[in-house]
Amino acid sequence: MSTTRSMTYGVIVGNRGFFPDHLAKTGREEIITAIESTGGKAIVLTAEESKHGAVETYAEAQRCAELFKKHAEQIDGIIITLPNFGEERGIVDAIRLSGLKVPVLVQATPDRSDAMTIATRRDSFCGKMSACNNLMQYGIPYSLTTLHTEALNSPEFKRDLDWFGQVCRVVKGLKNLRIGAIGARPTAFNTVRYSERILETHGITVETIDLSEIFGRIARMKDSDDRAQAKLAQIKAYVSTAGISDEGLIKQAKLGAVIDEWTKASNIDVTALQCWTSMEEFLGVVPCTVMSMLSNALVSSACEVDVPGVLSMHMLALASGTPSALLDWNNNYGSDPNKCVCFHCSNLPKHFFESVRMDFQEIIAGTVGKENTFGTCVGRVKAGPMSYARFSTDDRFGIVRGYTGPGTFTNDPLNTFGGAGVAEIPELQRLLKFICREGFEHHVAASFSDVSRGIHEAAERYLGFESNYHPELED
Repeated sequence: MSTTRSMTYGVIVGNRGFFPDHLAKTGREEIITAIESTGGKAIVLTAEESKHGAVETYAEAQRCAELFKKHAEQIDGIIITLPNFGEERGIVDAIRLSGLKVPVLVQATPDRSDAMTIATRRDSFCGKMSACNNLMQYGIPYSLTTLHTEALNSPEFKRDLDWFGQVCRVVKGLKNLRIGAIGARPTAFNTVRYSERILETHGITVETIDLSEIFGRIARMKDSDDRAQAKLAQIKAYVSTAGISDEGLIKQAKLGAVIDEWTKASNIDVTALQCWTSMEEFLGVVPCTVMSMLSNALVSSACEVDVPGVLSMHMLALASGTPSALLDWNNNYGSDPNKCVCFHCSNLPKHFFESVRMDFQEIIAGTVGKENTFGTCVGRVKAGPMSYARFSTDDRFGIVRGYTGPGTFTNDPLNTFGGAGVAEIPELQRLLKFICREGFEHHVAASFSDVSRGIHEAAERYLGFESNYHPELED
């Protein structure tokens, strides 16, 4: 399950007149082909608008900037391609004049050792340094390809283009993000405290609603209401509900319908919800299935009003186009230092499970009564690639900071309750020390994907977050 959207890139083809400019012509054609082969679209000057559709002079930079302005809403990122040395001033002027604040990727095409004559030599190896120097001078953040020079039709550039797409989706997806905080955080969880003001400085707004308003709207909705019945049908189609009472199911359906209406009316993108114990004591269900359905539809929903947690989930979902979940770093796995149990009660999306059924929440059933805790999504997390991320607000320094990295969900045997899986993380003990020493939460977002480097690049280079990449963490 992946729903990554097609990308649109503003393309700047570099050219410098006393280098072979026929390379600019073929370079333009090659970058368009590379982008379109991924299903993307290139916004680039034509040969009629500039020499070979490249940018060299200030006038050409102006025309390129106007083209980018015209398509500003569609452009996810900018790709600078250097088929020869390139005119660094024209490149940076085009970006500055466009006013776009999007990720920038710098690519340089390699020379061939058997084609180093004056008619064929590129010198883009050198020109890339000059372009980057000017981007630095102009204060324009930029990303680099894995190799200093990469052919546009190479496997390396294809992988880098996929990675850059992850970066662009995260950056664009967090622009003007609106997070819905439903209810107050559980009193016992100081862990999930956060700063709305710090998030707002990054363009992320938190919209709140009290659980009493949610409960009041549920109370006014009849069981026969079309909205409740439609949500009930969705729940039954989503997960096995054998053994769950009709009363419990309709309460969940009404809860889901009310949340849907509020998020739509308030233009909410993702949510964090107070899931215990007010929900169980005064409504008589757990909201896990409703939240699982939201996350499975890429509308991330985090438990325990963990607003930074749902931000982290959303970053993963944007990068990968797959559902993400909020998990606990919960247990050691025997004596293996690189394995642990990741767990929640659970509201994990269906995408995470080998198989899933609705059941009751065993942890708090003893406190509020089993009959009030039906609605969890219970099952074993399947095996597959994993990316994890955790970004939080730090009031001491007024920043958003966090970490991300790769891992694997394994098929190691595990007999427990809730939604749980075994994760294998390279140098896990170093990561756990880092989490404890830096005071990060026990919550972590995860997805079945390999996007952690894209998350790190977006956070560190373009979003203004402090990001730490594991396993490259300092001890």
